[in-house]
Amino acid sequence: MKSSKKMFAKVLLLLLSTTSMFAQDKDSDAVKAVLNQYNTAVEKLDITGTEKLFTSDSKIYESGGNEGSYAHYLEHHLAPEMKEFKSFTFSDYKVDVNVSDEYAFSTETYNYTVVVAKDNKEFKRKGIATSVLKKVNGEWKIMISHNSSKK
Repeated sequence: MKSSKKMFAKVLLLLLSTTSMFAQDKDSDAVKAVLNQYNTAVEKLDITGTEKLFTSDSKIYESGGNEGSYAHYLEHHLAPEMKEFKSFTFSDYKVDVNVSDEYAFSTETYNYTVVVAKDNKEFKRKGIATSVLKKVNGEWKIMISHNSSKK
């Protein structure tokens, strides 16, 4: 009798850990999808609707500067900058995501190339971004994002 209880406990523990790992994989994939949606919008130079990917109280930090909320960053930095670009492309993109309850932590590494519209000048950089995402009403949203780059 004791051995069957132990066996049942082991099977239950295995099922619970498998279910937990599946949920984490599902959440990790959902976080990666949010990050991908944002990166795709930047590459298309069309950031329309990207505010839905961020929490309303988001914080954006870029290369040592505090850009405020995403709404502020979008209006005062990103949208005007996108108008000056002919193209923006990512390459060698890698992402690592760790999920813990309703929060996720990501690190993205990549290279990017920007071509300026007015003179076709090209800039190539190595970039890194770290983000904290929060699950809000069942959807992952970027709460804090910090990125920087170097030549």
